[in-house]
Amino acid sequence: MFREDGAYSSKLKKLEDKEADRRLTVKLQQAVTRFELSERLRVTTLSRLPEEAPWTDAVDPARVATSLESFLVEEVPANAPDYDLMAPLGADTIVEFVIQDFGMRSEDGHAGAYLKGYGRMFRLDGRSELWRRPFDMDAVDQGAPHLDPFKVGKEPELFRLAMTALLDKVADMFVKDLTPTNRKGAAPTGDATPDTVPSAVTPSAAPPPIPAPPERQLPPGELPDPDA
Repeated sequence: MFREDGAYSSKLKKLEDKEADRRLTVKLQQAVTRFELSERLRVTTLSRLPEEAPWTDAVDPARVATSLESFLVEEVPANAPDYDLMAPLGADTIVEFVIQDFGMRSEDGHAGAYLKGYGRMFRLDGRSELWRRPFDMDAVDQGAPHLDPFKVGKEPELFRLAMTALLDKVADMFVKDLTPTNRKGAAPTGDATPDTVPSAVTPSAAPPPIPAPPERQLPPGELPDPDA
């Protein structure tokens, strides 16, 4: 993020932008993992779907995870799950949510969270796809308030909250797709797609220059403090 936006150079001072990006990435990973994002998206979407078939007939997620032996999938690409293992559980259709990328980005000093991935539904028999919805949520493009990366460095929970807001928007989009108005018609389809003013106070007499205090060194792995 810092390498792509030079607006933070003066704040970083002697800290290289590459190293600042590495430290910020560590903070983001402490706030939330790819699995946690996928799981929240699944739970939120399911909770907002109508309490009727087929959603009330969904296989228990713990049984799905046990059968696939893939409860924690952090790396993308990961080994493709063997969905044929779902057939003995009584499943005939799979709804899959995939988080492909997430993090923070910035333009001209305005930073925010982003989230990319897709949802899809397909038949186990023949793998024919019934629905697909890619998503690309970007808080910067959406005009969300600035998410100060230096504040995130001190309070990683701020990043989790920003990701939650994006996930809720994706869940609403999925729910709309998966509950079409033509309930007995075709299968649901988705789209393929503050300024600061310097002080003007003038001293009555020019005092002798005061030696600048030594610059405080950043603790290992930390980013500079946010502005007050």
